[in-house]
Amino acid sequence: MSRWLAGARPRTLGAGVVPVLVGAAAADGFVPWRFLAALVVALGLQVGVNYANDYFDGTRGVDSAERLGPPRLVASGAASPSAVLTAALASIGVAAVAGLALALVTEPLPILGLGALALLATLLYSGGPKPYAGLGLGELMVFLSFGIFATCGTAYVLSGTVPSDAWWSGAALGLLAVAILVANNLRDVPTDAAAGKRTLAVRLGEARTRLLYRTCVAGAFATIAVGTIVHARWPRLGLSPWALLGLVAWIPAIRPMEIVGSARGRDLVPALTGTAAVHASCGLLIALGLVLERAMGPIDVGIGA
Repeated sequence: MSRWLAGARPRTLGAGVVPVLVGAAAADGFVPWRFLAALVVALGLQVGVNYANDYFDGTRGVDSAERLGPPRLVASGAASPSAVLTAALASIGVAAVAGLALALVTEPLPILGLGALALLATLLYSGGPKPYAGLGLGELMVFLSFGIFATCGTAYVLSGTVPSDAWWSGAALGLLAVAILVANNLRDVPTDAAAGKRTLAVRLGEARTRLLYRTCVAGAFATIAVGTIVHARWPRLGLSPWALLGLVAWIPAIRPMEIVGSARGRDLVPALTGTAAVHASCGLLIALGLVLERAMGPIDVGIGA
């Protein structure tokens, strides 16, 4: 059981859970079972994509003995390819059932369409004839899936609307989720290049990938700040000033940004885990701020016309 738990990559699961929490905090209403279903969708898809990535990269020889990350189920021989593929499909199936339930009680067509896109994104990340992770498109899909779609989708299924807080928060979390992927792919540049996996990091090279990482992290915090500035002038279009609590996560972000500046190989692992912690802390602080706004009232920082 421990090997399957490790194969699900539990340290990364916050990237799927936190946007759901933030989306719930941003929503204009709350229905407990829908919230739990949204969590099941997020976790099912993320575990599914992790197992699918393990299967496809293992069977295609992308994961090898030279890989610097944690051992994978297929590549290490800890589980058969068919068993890992079955686990991936089962996880995706659980997410699909929960998503179908949400679709039936909200707006079926938009939710089913978004769900179908999410399922395709999960399977085609490292599968199919031309996996988009190897086309340099992984970062874009992570931004959309673990940022905009997860946060705004949760708000929508809970309240039938998507408040501006959800859009801004989703963009910030999406950028931090991209930073997690960039740190991971920076570590794997040598082995991915040798295996012919042309991730964005391989295409950009290490120096520009380091710059991309820092841009994503800084951009996430800038998004929070800009959103609150917009709120001061147009409250319905901006981000609640309470979300500025998320800027506190800049403190733990300093160390990963320093590590990414020069570290290579296994020395990048602390940057990867540190970025995941930054993502989680930033999202939880934003969610806390949005909840406090409902409990204590909005902060009046309006700018007169």
